[in-house]
Amino acid sequence: MGLFSKIADRIFNRKADTPASAPASGKPAPVIFEGSRNDPQVSPPALRSASAVTPTASAPEPVDVEAVLRDMAQAKGGDSDWRRSIVDLLKLLDLDSSLAARKELAAELGIDAGAHGSAEQNIALHKAVMRKLAENGGKVPADLRD
Repeated sequence: MGLFSKIADRIFNRKADTPASAPASGKPAPVIFEGSRNDPQVSPPALRSASAVTPTASAPEPVDVEAVLRDMAQAKGGDSDWRRSIVDLLKLLDLDSSLAARKELAAELGIDAGAHGSAEQNIALHKAVMRKLAENGGKVPADLRD
């Protein structure tokens, strides 16, 4: 898994609006079916007739990247410049922000701007990450992409 995949995973698998809640116990609640085998309200999906199953295929809502990152920063004390700094963004996501990691990210995203570790490259990396998050279903404000 490349570094960008780890970034996307940390952002897209969180919800900005709702805190992550752990189940009360490690065991799922038992499911008890009552009624007839053909009742779509209570029968397991495998026993339902094809006409009783109506799939609802709707596109998932785009993840508000800015809101997720803002909430993460607030939860960690708010002292982060993730909006401009690739190093702070990676640290916020609890990912490796070393020069070697940023070189890897630059290679992964095809960024060839300035010397490795330079401000020019770090700015280009940050913008490339935000653009790529937007391309992959994230809602990213224009000022973070450009």
